[in-house]
Amino acid sequence: MDYSTYFKNYPSADGRFGRFGGAYLPEHLVAAMEEINNAYLTICQSSQFVNELRRIRREFQGRPTPVYHCEKLSRKIGDGRCQIYLKREDLNHTGAHKLNHCMGEGLLAKFMGKKRIIAETGAGQHGVALATAAAFFGLECTIYMGEIDVAKQAPNVARMKVLGTNVVSVSRGQKTLKEAVDAAFEDYLENYKDTIYCIGSAVGPHPFPMMVRDFQMVVGQEAREQFLEMMGFLPDIVTACVGGGSNSIGMFLPFINDPVEIVGVEPMGRGENIGDNAASMTYGEEGVMHGFDSIMLKNADGEPAPVYSIASGLDYPSVGPEHAFLREIGRVKYEVATDREAVDAFFKLSRYEGIIPALESSHAVAYAMRRAKEMGKGSILVNLSGRGDKDLDYVIEKYGYGEEFFKD
Repeated sequence: MDYSTYFKNYPSADGRFGRFGGAYLPEHLVAAMEEINNAYLTICQSSQFVNELRRIRREFQGRPTPVYHCEKLSRKIGDGRCQIYLKREDLNHTGAHKLNHCMGEGLLAKFMGKKRIIAETGAGQHGVALATAAAFFGLECTIYMGEIDVAKQAPNVARMKVLGTNVVSVSRGQKTLKEAVDAAFEDYLENYKDTIYCIGSAVGPHPFPMMVRDFQMVVGQEAREQFLEMMGFLPDIVTACVGGGSNSIGMFLPFINDPVEIVGVEPMGRGENIGDNAASMTYGEEGVMHGFDSIMLKNADGEPAPVYSIASGLDYPSVGPEHAFLREIGRVKYEVATDREAVDAFFKLSRYEGIIPALESSHAVAYAMRRAKEMGKGSILVNLSGRGDKDLDYVIEKYGYGEEFFKD
């Protein structure tokens, strides 16, 4: 299939990627979303906006982030003929890819004259990134976070508060990411006139999946150019973890028309039973949640199912609509990694390369390690979407310092 016209066709004017996407909204929010969409379509064609965003990325975020060859990890896990490379988004300011779209959304909020930005967060990286953007642009900020994630991600909660953001702990339901999204939507319903809800992934009603995708594509654009310059050819596999799907959609799409295998890695968690994983693409079915149509995990009543992952940023019962579309047309495959595989990758990348990855990113590293053993030769490019400082206390409490993963 020729994907050269992909960006002209998707999303459609009403925010559809095939049958997925759209905007399922209360009537009084339709105009607010149209305002955001019109403002975004205006500024994304503005040289002033584009140049300002490029300046911010260069001078504030520290972009471009490098591509790094994991020579020691590649040798340790196999015979070294299949090589693993990392796109180092952990070196982006605030330690993850999230700032790529948060600075864009903050700039949009200023253009629209909004005074306040709000969001949900799971692992806390989106919350920290938006709190950073709020401080940079002089905006008020409120972040909603599930009570369980507040406890697991205490360092990021502290960072948000130091940056001047109001962090609201959500204690209902499963007390994780879905409930944080619910609470943020409720806030936005009441305060949309002076507020923008800066959704933390490539999910939500149109135009957010498109906007987040566009802001995050800097990751894949840089990675493709850097890998070609480094090696003279493209990698055999490009891979990234998938929760809502912001880091992965930004990494994948610049390679869409290239002869490379593209693989998203979902969290298998503790196993296949409902409530033990957050593998929406693997076990889900079509459904509408949080204003968009995509693939979601459902319970027996057809409602969003309880989900689980060791990685707080991946425990969401749905996935971005563009991911659902890319799987349907056969361009992207979606695989899984368990908690234990992710923790194994966490410790091995730390020990062999001196890079402590986020647990979210560790799922993609785990998949790359598995495939490297199977392939025997070739190259795999992983989007290392974030660093693991936020996860250290939790991992050490549960697994010590990882000695059990080095016994063989």
